[in-house]
Amino acid sequence: MNHCLLEVVVLEAPQVRYTQDNQTPVAEMAVQLDGLRPDDPPGQLKVVGWGNLAQDLQNRVQEGQRLMIEGRLRMSTMTRADGLKEKRAEFTLSRLHPLMAQGSSTAPSMAPSAPSPTPKPAGASAREVSRPAAPAPRPAAGPPPTWNTAPLVPDLAEDDDEIPF
Repeated sequence: MNHCLLEVVVLEAPQVRYTQDNQTPVAEMAVQLDGLRPDDPPGQLKVVGWGNLAQDLQNRVQEGQRLMIEGRLRMSTMTRADGLKEKRAEFTLSRLHPLMAQGSSTAPSMAPSAPSPTPKPAGASAREVSRPAAPAPRPAAGPPPTWNTAPLVPDLAEDDDEIPF
């Protein structure tokens, strides 16, 4: 199964076009993703969203925004201006998850609200009226999670053999 989840930064705002046959919206944008190791250069990828996702991309995504994108990765062959064929990775979007910037004012408040007093029914004593329990305190907002960027293949010394026998 081909299913990817990537954390990216939008390099250029999505551009929407429409198909000729049934006028389906198609949005394309360029994104950048970090390398696996700190010394690896960042990679660039073309992201394509179809239908309602194309409209969402156009309305909600801006240049410089951090996103988690979910979808399928495929290789497409393109012919360059000089006649050579070149293969490029293309990401077909299935879901879009905007990431909140640290310290953003749009983040929901983490402070618990004070409970409102319960009115007493007529003729009830103080012992008969129960108050709702105070809401459980919400956990404090901590640093955002970090992704494991360990190399997929361990680095070996030149004299080491990766086969153990």
